[in-house]
Amino acid sequence: MVRKFLIAFFCVVAHGIFAQNGTISPYSYFGIGDLRNNGTVDNQMMGGVSMYGDSIHINLTNPAAYSKLKLTAYTAGISHAEYRLKDWSEQQNTSVTNLDYLSIGFPLAKNVGMGFGLMPLSSVGYSLRDERTTTGGASVTNVFSGDGGLNRIYASVGFELIKNLSLGVTASYNFGTLEYRRIQSVEDVQFGTLEDRESRINGYDFKYALNYTPTIKDKYTLYTSVLVSTQGNLVSKNSAKLGSFSLVTGEEIEVLDVNLDADNLRNTELKIPTRATVGLGFGEDKKWFLGGEYSFQQFGDFENTFLGLENVTYNDAATYSFGGYFVPDYRSITSYFKRVTYRAGLRYDVSGLVVNNKEINNFGITFGLGLPLGNSFSNLNLGFELGRRGTTDANLIEESYFKVNVGLSLNDRWFVKRKIN
Repeated sequence: MVRKFLIAFFCVVAHGIFAQNGTISPYSYFGIGDLRNNGTVDNQMMGGVSMYGDSIHINLTNPAAYSKLKLTAYTAGISHAEYRLKDWSEQQNTSVTNLDYLSIGFPLAKNVGMGFGLMPLSSVGYSLRDERTTTGGASVTNVFSGDGGLNRIYASVGFELIKNLSLGVTASYNFGTLEYRRIQSVEDVQFGTLEDRESRINGYDFKYALNYTPTIKDKYTLYTSVLVSTQGNLVSKNSAKLGSFSLVTGEEIEVLDVNLDADNLRNTELKIPTRATVGLGFGEDKKWFLGGEYSFQQFGDFENTFLGLENVTYNDAATYSFGGYFVPDYRSITSYFKRVTYRAGLRYDVSGLVVNNKEINNFGITFGLGLPLGNSFSNLNLGFELGRRGTTDANLIEESYFKVNVGLSLNDRWFVKRKIN
């Protein structure tokens, strides 16, 4: 029954992942859009720490953790974020709701597991208005807008090579369309001008993971991990149009295709640099865990030649994550709240994006609950995040946000032979 429900659910919400507008950030204009957090709710609420794995939860960011799975697990997550966007003179409140991931994982054999699913990789979604006055006193208005994003279909496998040492690999196919538009109008001029750009992107990347989790004093576990996401080689097929339109009716008057072949911009490459992550943690199984991770990426090598922006550069990127969980008593019969998993964490992202000579970084505080569902191993994960990204300096925008995450993790048994007595 659970399998039939999940297959139907998978088909319905898959369309939602591909169709959604996942961000309202003006910074999604740059690069390949706003990169999405690809961890499950339980990982996100520990500051994004990904080294921890257990027998009933899928770990989307660490494929070596699939070696721990003992039951088939289905997981899906949604999020709702409230934003306050402000610059030096005004502010605006807005919100966005997203489907974040849909995945299934299952054990193949003893200490061998695999999984597959789909999730958004990045999102573009912004609308900006810029008004200026020419030297002649005429008012010029530019409206910038963008839409689209990249999605990811992936398959992962993890296995225990020797006792306490697990290896894993994830292969991902990324695809999607990014659309950009600029509209300009001049005071007392009958027609406006428009510029449309579109990039149809696809490509593969791989992630490799190594986890070492020795037991200490027959009670505690030391968690160590190394993750390497290889360079993502994306191919972008581009098109661009220029034209004019009526400011009264909005009707396009004359729109022409831009000859991108002359500048070798018809087909371009987007190389997402290799990202390496190391993690260290300590805990007592099914009771508590604390850990931290550091990620590094030479993002200064990234370039999107098709957009050709002059006010943006890229530096090396890094992420610092710290978090953990606590369960008072997972076997408690008398108290439901003693079986609840309490999670919290911190993270700081040095994005590598530099706009108007200002770094665009992000800081977030996370916390949440893992709520058991009945007497099964299934659970509902609730998460909350408070954060801030960007700055109001250099005529930029600061984003303050409050995010609510809901993740559902259901468990079932597959590949078990039936016995008849």
